[in-house]
Amino acid sequence: MDKRQAIGSWLSGPRAAAEEAGVDFGYRGQQLGLPEEGPGSIARPGRRIGAIAVDWGLCMLIAYGLFAGGNAQATGNWALGVFFVMSVLTVATVGCTPGKALFRLRVISENGGRLTPGWVLLRGILLCLVIPALIWDRDGRGLHDRLCRAIQIRI
Repeated sequence: MDKRQAIGSWLSGPRAAAEEAGVDFGYRGQQLGLPEEGPGSIARPGRRIGAIAVDWGLCMLIAYGLFAGGNAQATGNWALGVFFVMSVLTVATVGCTPGKALFRLRVISENGGRLTPGWVLLRGILLCLVIPALIWDRDGRGLHDRLCRAIQIRI
């Protein structure tokens, strides 16, 4: 390998270098037995980001109107609490938050059923910490979902 190839593989990342070496990663969700596209497939990042933006905006409105008393600085803190409660309650009962419902997404367990309340609670805590949600695996699942044995799918 010459110097250019070494630098090029470093810039393109380990996945591209592995694919050039002949490794087949398949599609997102293949290891989990999910279809490549359509209902039941892994939720794409754009939909997931859109759903969380809708959920956060809704929580900001609720926090501003009900808890912050018009104090814009306190709104963010209250919004995080509202977000935690909303995500735990809605995912535990109907399997999706309002934002996920709008973007036609659902949270399920790896075995295809609903998440147990303990996993939903842990998932909510990890989601509020933000960092676990920013670390994704090759299937596009955040660390919070992976640790809680959850999958976000399209419906």
